[in-house]
Amino acid sequence: MRRVVFNQKGGVGKSSIAANLAALSAAKGYKTLLVDLDVQGNSSHYLGYDINKESKTTVADLLNQSVGWFSVSTPINEFPQSTDFCNLDIIPASPRLEKIESELERRYKIYKLRDALDSLEKTYDRIYLDTPPNLNFFSKAALIAAHKLLIPFDCDSFSQQALLTLLNNVAELREDHNPDLEVEGVIVNMFNAQANFPSKIIADLQDLELPILKPYLPQSIKMKESHYHQKPLVHLYPTHKLTNHFERLYGTLEKDNVELTESEYE
Repeated sequence: MRRVVFNQKGGVGKSSIAANLAALSAAKGYKTLLVDLDVQGNSSHYLGYDINKESKTTVADLLNQSVGWFSVSTPINEFPQSTDFCNLDIIPASPRLEKIESELERRYKIYKLRDALDSLEKTYDRIYLDTPPNLNFFSKAALIAAHKLLIPFDCDSFSQQALLTLLNNVAELREDHNPDLEVEGVIVNMFNAQANFPSKIIADLQDLELPILKPYLPQSIKMKESHYHQKPLVHLYPTHKLTNHFERLYGTLEKDNVELTESEYE
């Protein structure tokens, strides 16, 4: 199963969601891989990887070896790097992603990531893809390579418009490149249950019959602390409310028959 976490709007918690869902998957006993396609490398940093160190096994190297006559081919299974967390590997980002994007696009290597993950699927039970906050070559490659799409969403009117634009773009990409891609749902992040406006925005989305996943993820300083310590919530704060919400969200995705009371939506 491959899930891509994507939104064209920045600041919605995309990397935090991708890394924490991947960490939960690994903690549940699934051999899990996180692929970081964002040049900023936030999810790589979150899992303890320095994207500025010299390496030949980043996602940039994986994609770049398909470019040029004299590139050396490294076996696909050498790219995943172990993390400090059991069952959780990563193919980290690299600053070089920005430099190679135009060449990859010019040579139409948009399916190379999908082909690589097809090979790795025998090794991993779950694969999560973190993406840039725009519809560029790398996010398109991830959408083509994935089976399911998760869309992080923060509750403001700009996010609502960006979400509708994103869904139109995904529909076009699905028609042209990946007809099996399923929009699994919208993840409401940084939800403030004390304010009326977020609930109104969510109600508007529900009126459009969009798949809003529950529970909503609340705002919490614990997420920033988790980033600072480079430890996903399930390892740093296993009993915290935010961790519990992530666990219930994960259970919803994995169809674990999680029953939610109305108060647990928030």
